Amino acid sequence: MSPQLYFFVSIGFALIAWGIVAIRYIWPELRSRQGADALRPLLILHSFRFLGLAFLVPGVVSPDLPSAFAHPAAYGDLIATMLALLALISLRSPAGVVIAWIFNLWGTADLFNAFYQANHAGLSAGQLGSTYFIPTLVVPLLLITHGLAFRILLQHENKSVMREGRQAA
Repeated sequence: MSPQLYFFVSIGFALIAWGIVAIRYIWPELRSRQGADALRPLLILHSFRFLGLAFLVPGVVSPDLPSAFAHPAAYGDLIATMLALLALISLRSPAGVVIAWIFNLWGTADLFNAFYQANHAGLSAGQLGSTYFIPTLVVPLLLITHGLAFRILLQHENKSVMREGRQAA
């Protein structure tokens, strides 16, 4: 089997494994909480996305890691980290919910952009060096938790709309 195939199989299995963890353990815990309390653990998890800066550290990654992948991935993760922290500290306010939406949209787009940039730049798994675990272990978890955050945010929106409807009646 080729190294690229190992790479994609690893990502696929991580998506399956994290999906099972999310369905069995994470979502049952979060769905019983109110909006801000449900989002808080997800935002805390995403506050560790600064790990993407490792794509810029010589010796951690191969010297021939394409900068067309490394820079957008690293700085996109850094922005996601800052947005997650900003949403976390302002979560109880209406602005916090807006920032949580911005974080979730940015963070999801950033992950898909990293996959696109990696493919477009012809990234090989070996160029990732010790950061190999980020796309094969961490990114699937981040994608799944973005999905959970969208669900929580949409439920929050539905409850707000229902409350406004009752107040108007």
